[in-house]
Amino acid sequence: MNVKAIALATFGAVVGLLGVLWLVQGLGLVEIGPILCVADCEPITGESTQWTVIGMIALILGFTIVRAGLRRASR
Repeated sequence: MNVKAIALATFGAVVGLLGVLWLVQGLGLVEIGPILCVADCEPITGESTQWTVIGMIALILGFTIVRAGLRRASR
């Protein structure tokens, strides 16, 4: 296997997993409190259309990158 193909597929998987996390947070299925807080931090609760859309875009982009990496590896 090609090292670039493995790196591309790994990067795509990370982007896709972040997309899944942002998607479920945007849909209100998972609530995660703030980890590092400097000032007045409150957990984001409830549904968020913005994070749902960002999550879907990242999920589709991650899937596309993984697919491109696997195609490159099969050559």
